[in-house]
Amino acid sequence: MILPITAYGDPVLKKVGKEIDKDYPKLEELIADMFETMYNAHGVGLAAPQIGRSIRLFIVDASPFAEDDETVKDFKKVFINPKVLELTGDEWSFNEGCLSIPDIHEDIFREETVKLRYQDENFEEYEEVFTGMAARVILHEYDHIEGVLFTDKITPLRRRLLKGKLTNISKGKINVNYKMRFPLKKGR
Repeated sequence: MILPITAYGDPVLKKVGKEIDKDYPKLEELIADMFETMYNAHGVGLAAPQIGRSIRLFIVDASPFAEDDETVKDFKKVFINPKVLELTGDEWSFNEGCLSIPDIHEDIFREETVKLRYQDENFEEYEEVFTGMAARVILHEYDHIEGVLFTDKITPLRRRLLKGKLTNISKGKINVNYKMRFPLKKGR
């Protein structure tokens, strides 16, 4: 089932997600719905807060970036209760966007490599190192479960310049080709 994506301005996007366990209700169904929602919106990642759930869960499928980075050709994963253990390497810039903040893209600097501890959909625990585009997609989604948006990483001046656009997104004054839930939309 395709779920509505929560738009910029909703308080759930600014909350730190809570850890979950095997008994989380309908988790398998939720993960399947998140993949369907992400693919419908042409995204490469989706975090639970983006569908209104303040939990430590995100999914990624970075294969659309395979043309630029061959290492993400088959990079599709579920991350439950992830914890960044270490960030290393030079910071590099990439023009990021977000399904919760449509039509805004900004150059964001992130470290090249992340060491992450996480559980998969079967609650098997892993400790892995990811680099390049895989690390970037993971860190973008990880920020979501920490209550951080990519717009929090731009300069205050740039954020002020985008204020009107961001307010319009919150009010639903934007055309998107996927279902969204707008926190400030009148008459919802």
